[in-house]
Amino acid sequence: MGGLSIKAGIVGGAGYTGGELLRLLLNHPNVEIAFVHSNSQAGKPVYETHKDLLGDTDLYFTDELHQDVDVLFLCVGHGAAKQFLEAAQLPASIKIIDLSQDFRWNESLKEAVVTGCEREFVYGLPELQRESIKQAQHIANPGCFATAIQLALLPLAQQNLLTEEVQVSGITGSTGAGQGLSPTAHYSWREGNISNYKVLSHQHLHEIRRTLQCMQENEVPNINFVPYRGAFTRGILCTSYTRSHLSQAEAEELYGSFYSTHPFVSISKSTPDLKQVVNTNKCLLHLQKQGNYLVVTSMIDNLVKGASGQAVQNMNLLFGLEEQAGLRLKASAF
Repeated sequence: MGGLSIKAGIVGGAGYTGGELLRLLLNHPNVEIAFVHSNSQAGKPVYETHKDLLGDTDLYFTDELHQDVDVLFLCVGHGAAKQFLEAAQLPASIKIIDLSQDFRWNESLKEAVVTGCEREFVYGLPELQRESIKQAQHIANPGCFATAIQLALLPLAQQNLLTEEVQVSGITGSTGAGQGLSPTAHYSWREGNISNYKVLSHQHLHEIRRTLQCMQENEVPNINFVPYRGAFTRGILCTSYTRSHLSQAEAEELYGSFYSTHPFVSISKSTPDLKQVVNTNKCLLHLQKQGNYLVVTSMIDNLVKGASGQAVQNMNLLFGLEEQAGLRLKASAF
């Protein structure tokens, strides 16, 4: 598959996830970017918005939708993806990867496929259903917090070991709020500050529960999630804990076996730090047995494994490429 050339289009290319997707696809060995759509930036060079791309591309934003592509990435806001697909007349041959939450979940907790706009969307968490993704036409890319928390809990759910409530706390960088300005996104507010938000009501809980219930035969217990806004740019760190009869060694064996064939998830023997995953498509997991509790720390880059990198990972699977193609990225160690 080394000679395969994929023509890609990006809708919503001016935001954080669109910019990150551009950076990845420009360096992907099998991808040609056919167009980058943006209503607000149409006619302007891409590098005027994403200034770090000066010298990397001569692409211009366009407000026209080109249909001569193999895959279309939707990097638009929540609710806008469904509106876009309802209005667009896209050939059935185009594969779609949606990075919004519009097609991630439905009310049926036993289904990992969502129907919308006369299309079926497969939930794009490769560590959950890699083979289904390979056969899909449309992908609903997971949320960032959802990715970090699910990767922390999937091995337990597979073995029906989620029997008591799960407590989760997680902190995310400012890019998790998107590029649009809001009172809590300003540097002057974030610097030296921290706050929680959407306590026990974060929207990603829907897809987390649906995913875990797809794996576990028994009813999934409550997942109590408290998210925090951090005074840093990018990255997510989550700590999940629940009562468990597993020993430290048994937990390490379970997680090591579950992720042995998944290239982007690694188990760290020592306590990891966020810089180990920033700018990469990695997820690092750290396991600790404290009394009767199993504590799982998970960390990802919210814009890469939590968004655009996972979208490229899904594209690789859709087109039969090596899963790591274009995603062998370097972390910032210092």
